[in-house]
Amino acid sequence: MPQKKALITGGCGFVGRHLLARLARDDFEQIWIIDNLSTGKDPGTWEKPVVQRHGPGPNPDTGNFHLEGSDTPIHFIKADFLAIALAELGMTPSIGVPKLPPFDEIYHLASVVGGRQVIDNDPLAVGIDLGIDSTFFLWAAKVNRPERILYASSSAAYPISLQEMGSKIALREEMIDFAGNLGKPDYTYGWSKLTGEYLGRIAVDKYKLKVGVVRPFSGYGEDQEPVYPFPAIALRVAARQAPVRVWGSGLQGRDFVHIDDACEACVRTCRLVSDASGVNIGSGKLTTFIELARRMVEIEGYAADVVGQKDMPVGVGARFCDPTHMKKVLNWEPTISLDDGIARALAFAKRRLAMGIKPE
Repeated sequence: MPQKKALITGGCGFVGRHLLARLARDDFEQIWIIDNLSTGKDPGTWEKPVVQRHGPGPNPDTGNFHLEGSDTPIHFIKADFLAIALAELGMTPSIGVPKLPPFDEIYHLASVVGGRQVIDNDPLAVGIDLGIDSTFFLWAAKVNRPERILYASSSAAYPISLQEMGSKIALREEMIDFAGNLGKPDYTYGWSKLTGEYLGRIAVDKYKLKVGVVRPFSGYGEDQEPVYPFPAIALRVAARQAPVRVWGSGLQGRDFVHIDDACEACVRTCRLVSDASGVNIGSGKLTTFIELARRMVEIEGYAADVVGQKDMPVGVGARFCDPTHMKKVLNWEPTISLDDGIARALAFAKRRLAMGIKPE
């Protein structure tokens, strides 16, 4: 793809920086990332991927760098994407706001994130995602008009009535039916993602944009912030705690997919899906948090009981996908096994322990 440009909104978050590493392997002329660092990390502090070189940008809030092993120039704008889009739409003053070039691919990840604690305890803050997504699609339709868009939805958009404790219902894409009964998604985060998908459909139907939508299930990775369950449990196990604590009863289950697999699916969906239809990203396997922690203990090679913390938030009871449509549309399936992902997470957790990061 010579002379092509890509943009990642929210590019300094966990998913964003791994997606950046994936795109940096392709032949882009430039990759741009925008992040206000409210939850994302400054590129100079990334644990993965490794930043190879920083360089001065056109203003103090912009930096240019490469990733280790890649020559693709990356332009980082430290700013709120919402502010940039509103300025380019002429809705707010544009003085001091960076001007963006036309993009061939845009991966829209910008959102308020922070795990179950944030979703449950600060739902109105999460609700601002509605404003981010509506402004994004308006800007994409009226100003930038990229060749392709990837909208990062979530498995939280699925009806929670299908995800009760003990449920064995594999969530299929057609269970979100915009022409029928949508059902109630998972709190404000689920509502925002469901609405974002609907806006993507409008962008396709009314504005002739090409939009792909992914519904990732429980993405994890070794360098994920330890406020999330997978790295938090790995940190406790790497420290050889006994017993090992998990949130809630531990009987709630999730469909775990490694971040590198999730990012590959995002790129494939962006390039293969144009009608804003959703594509699951998951393994199709339901694993409870007790099972996850016990497997981590086994791989670490010591003996410890796993106990729950019933005063902590748990979310829905059982959330896992049917990957049939994903395999067919993307001609792909995840390649990193849960055991492999656990081994990577434990090795990285030991590195964190050596740096003085303590498990909670």
